[in-house]
Amino acid sequence: MRVRKAVIPAAGLGTRFLPATKATPKEMLPVVDKPAIQYVVEEAASAGIDDVLFITGRSKRALEDHFDRNLELETVLEAKGEHDRLEGITASNDLARVHYVRQGEALGLGHAVSMAQHHVGDEPFAVLLGDDLIDPRDAVLADMIAAQESVGGSILCLMEVPREQISLYGCAAVESTDLEGLVLVTDLIEKPSVAEAPSNLAVIGRYVLDPDIFEVLRRTPPGRGGEIQLTDALRELAHEGKVHGVIFRGRRYDTGDRLSYLQAVIRLALEREDLGPALRAWLPEVMAEPS
Repeated sequence: MRVRKAVIPAAGLGTRFLPATKATPKEMLPVVDKPAIQYVVEEAASAGIDDVLFITGRSKRALEDHFDRNLELETVLEAKGEHDRLEGITASNDLARVHYVRQGEALGLGHAVSMAQHHVGDEPFAVLLGDDLIDPRDAVLADMIAAQESVGGSILCLMEVPREQISLYGCAAVESTDLEGLVLVTDLIEKPSVAEAPSNLAVIGRYVLDPDIFEVLRRTPPGRGGEIQLTDALRELAHEGKVHGVIFRGRRYDTGDRLSYLQAVIRLALEREDLGPALRAWLPEVMAEPS
């Protein structure tokens, strides 16, 4: 079946960005002039997905407001003839049909994904983590969907990272296949030590999942951190030969990390015709200033 639906877990507290996220959801922090979460929904829409389910928590009302219409603001911009800005605020309304489910307790990514079962049904679906921003020029989700249509099962997005950083991620053991860029995932370990990591291939926040993940999640006990880990459920499926991985070699930013967030803002601003030239001229001046 064609992947039509995406699930975006967005219930986290964003503690790494306090105090900025005390009253503002981390997903709404701006990357240049759009909230980070809009890039994620745009990525899903670009891959042909037209239905998005947010798994939210307390204090996430701003997410719902952003993807809804603001008739008062639209009227003001229309009256002022500010059509570019009007187009900018209405673009997010038409990306996809957007739905919301609340995760009452923070019981882990696996639990958040399990809450999508009623909405997803028996269809394969995508999961996009809001902290992971994939550069729009390096889209990978469409390739993952094509892989799922080809081999079935679940598809992970894998990225090579420095081995000393592998303990920050889920890590995949893999075997090669006859398909270019696609590997068979034989095992998964959540945040292993460098010594126990089977590779330097990290699982990053893009998944295309077969609906059989829901049955596995139902019997998956809490793991690391006392949470139900999606990695643990996928590990069981990997042992059955039902998980593949697409190797991603593009640009990716962790907008939950302060340094990576700033890098995303600068990198994407540099590509803008209205901002790039002035920013490129200014950066060497700043670098030359005494610290």
